[in-house]
Amino acid sequence: METNTVNKISSSNGFLAYVSTILKNFFHTAIKILKQDKLAIIGVVIFTAYVIVALFAPLIATHDPNVMNYDDEGNLRRLEEPSSDHWFGTTNYGRDVFSQVVVGSRVALAVGLLAALFVTIIGTNVGLISGYFGGRTDSLLMRLVDIMYAIPFEPFVIILVALLEPGIGNIILAISLLIWRTVARIIRSQVLTVSQRPYIKAARVAGASHLRIIYFYILPNVLPLVFLEMSLMVAWAILAEASVSFIGFGDPGSVSWGQMLQTAFVSGAVRRAWWWIIPPGLAISLILLSVFFTSRAFEIAANPRLRRR
Repeated sequence: METNTVNKISSSNGFLAYVSTILKNFFHTAIKILKQDKLAIIGVVIFTAYVIVALFAPLIATHDPNVMNYDDEGNLRRLEEPSSDHWFGTTNYGRDVFSQVVVGSRVALAVGLLAALFVTIIGTNVGLISGYFGGRTDSLLMRLVDIMYAIPFEPFVIILVALLEPGIGNIILAISLLIWRTVARIIRSQVLTVSQRPYIKAARVAGASHLRIIYFYILPNVLPLVFLEMSLMVAWAILAEASVSFIGFGDPGSVSWGQMLQTAFVSGAVRRAWWWIIPPGLAISLILLSVFFTSRAFEIAANPRLRRR
């Protein structure tokens, strides 16, 4: 049976079919669990709503988020409460809060998805190589992971931004360079188990190269765990971007939820302009909850023990 598995993966068509089967079973299980989990359904609905808002932000926003608004008498509409003209009120410079929240969803999703993708790619490769080769390679890579854990995120971002410049790209870079450590450790633990299976040993005996065994035989078996970690990293990256923007190291040329909170805090309007604080704070909380609720289905699908429970 193990020999048949090796033979099926040996060709490119067989490999694609093998990976397709694994992913198909994983997502089929995830969808089945999703239908039974009300919180997961709520998470998917909320996250889908955020994606729609981000895609059609220019059409949904009622005002230009960077333009200062004036009333008919030419007075700046400073710190106005929610009204029919400005649904979420205005900032201290008369900017529309609702439009800023809508446009800010683009930054949150862009950072969340791209950073999670890069973190997952780096962490997965490190985990695969470390778990497969073991020995000195494993020790070296795990010591590198330990060093990454010893580096605090915020000071690391501050130094990186100081060396480069504030921007969304540099925030994604900072997250990608540091946060892969968690993914690497989790994937490594799974690889240590998979690499001991009989068909992996059969592939070695058959003369398969190390790269072929790692990416053709081991990787497909850890893909469900990779998708689970990637979904969790989306939430972590969104929260990291909001935190970095709140301490003043976000992209000054774009509108983000963390930047909105930072501006409100610096202006001293935190206690009296509730309409300026609650919308971005609630937007961050809801999208984090939606990701965690959705990942519940992925976690159960990736872990047979949880399914049996």
